[in-house]
Amino acid sequence: MSTIENLIEQIQKEAQRAEFPLDIPVYESVKKEPTKPIFYFGNLKSNICFFGRDLGKDEVIAGQPLIGASGTLVRQGFYQAIYGENTEDKEKLQSIKDRLILTNTVPYKPPENKAYGVKIKNRFRPFIEQFFVLYWEGHQIITLGTEAFKWFQNYSTKEEFNTFWEQGDRRYQKSLQITLTATDEAGKTHKKPVSIFPLPHPSPLNQKYYNRFPAMLKYTLSQIEF
Repeated sequence: MSTIENLIEQIQKEAQRAEFPLDIPVYESVKKEPTKPIFYFGNLKSNICFFGRDLGKDEVIAGQPLIGASGTLVRQGFYQAIYGENTEDKEKLQSIKDRLILTNTVPYKPPENKAYGVKIKNRFRPFIEQFFVLYWEGHQIITLGTEAFKWFQNYSTKEEFNTFWEQGDRRYQKSLQITLTATDEAGKTHKKPVSIFPLPHPSPLNQKYYNRFPAMLKYTLSQIEF
């Protein structure tokens, strides 16, 4: 099997193959190659993954997924679950990297923070599948927002997926069991069962859930071994 570095190279080659929406000025402002993916942060041996939509400006600057206002809320909640205390110390928050993985549906920043459409998500889907199935060793994924959760609808029946999602806020206290599939470089198909735990997106703009998010995250983490 190829290395995670090879997978990242393959993602960049795909990004270079044909144009797609990229926030070029943001990458140029910090002298970063726009087609180089900012793919993941954390430990491939960890048992838990936080799965977001795509990158923002702060993520491009830092070179890490989920490190802006929303990501910081996630990191703080996870730190509190581990150590039993709250912190805003950036160095302390970096210490969680051994216990989790942070990644996104697409490892790039779209212009004006507009979500990538299905076509772009599916273009990079094979690489995300390989990451989850062949490289990351965990089996529990917390999705952040509707876009991230619905990325997984391909791996469930339409009826089961919609029934789960249509539970209203009760869905945020439950998990959906699915089986991911990925094809390796030799064309062999691999399968992996995972549990999906949906949460609302923790954006400050999400007025319905923003203030409730820390408690919702705390509850979800109490249901997971990590």
